[in-house]
Amino acid sequence: MRVAIVGCGLIGRKRAAALAGCQLVACADVLPECAEALARSVPGSQPMTIWRAMVERRDVDIVIVSATHDALAEITLAAIAAGKHVLVEKPAARSSAELDPVIEAAERAPVLVRVGFNHRYHPALRKAKELSDVGALGEVMYVRGRYGHGGRVGYEKEWRADPKRSGGGELIDQGIHLIDLARWFLGEFIDVQGFAHTYYWDMPVEDNAFLLLKTAKRQVAFLHASWTEWKNLFSLEVFGRQGKLDITGLGGSYGVERLAYHRMLPQMGPPETTIWDYPIADTSWEVEFAEFVDDIGRGRQPAAGLRDAQAALQVVERLYKGSGR
Repeated sequence: MRVAIVGCGLIGRKRAAALAGCQLVACADVLPECAEALARSVPGSQPMTIWRAMVERRDVDIVIVSATHDALAEITLAAIAAGKHVLVEKPAARSSAELDPVIEAAERAPVLVRVGFNHRYHPALRKAKELSDVGALGEVMYVRGRYGHGGRVGYEKEWRADPKRSGGGELIDQGIHLIDLARWFLGEFIDVQGFAHTYYWDMPVEDNAFLLLKTAKRQVAFLHASWTEWKNLFSLEVFGRQGKLDITGLGGSYGVERLAYHRMLPQMGPPETTIWDYPIADTSWEVEFAEFVDDIGRGRQPAAGLRDAQAALQVVERLYKGSGR
């Protein structure tokens, strides 16, 4: 299948390198030099300055939207109207309401839309979900997650620090991955509590968010997303009545990806522990995209879709409201 990418920054380049056998035919960016650089790195692709013209090209089957948050919904809606399948990066919009017309259009059109929650496709997380689904933990009780980095010089001047462009701070950036993963393991949250605050960076959006989410079954997700995590960190723990799953690292600066399964013994005491290490390059982007291509071939709704993004954004909004943001 033939692919066009809107947004040629870091994520757009990651997507271009992980097309699972598909062909990049065109790319566009608000900075022409970024589109030109990406096109040069992929033989046969063409840089373009007007993204609307690109998504309407007859030789494009799939549009990947990796732009800033303020443009995600608009570009996705235009691609749907042009009859293209779409992979739009999380959070898919700045607000849940911004997704309403996109969801309506997608449900009417003969196309599929996937939201790029690529963390579901890290091998440790896929293995953890498999173990949870087959009952290795027994009844799942709660999830504890932490995710963050420390920013960089000038971070407070980047687009993520502008609420008009980003829709929020660390919660809508990395925190939305934690919310999506917690929903993946526990289901829908009916109660949202927490606090979002700016502790360090001189910006109008939060640099830390603390969440306590509860399902109808009283299962809880306790989550912390931070832009003051001076040593990059990813940690997700899933606790069941019969054991625990502990996922750490995402590769690179987050450390080697690892899954530990601690199985509680009948006599309790120290658990029986099995560890899987994944000292490999991040393959989540390619695995996710390959599944999307398979979705298209089978006419199957993507596992992570627009309604998943909207549910996660609704959690974000409830926390912002409770924090007075």
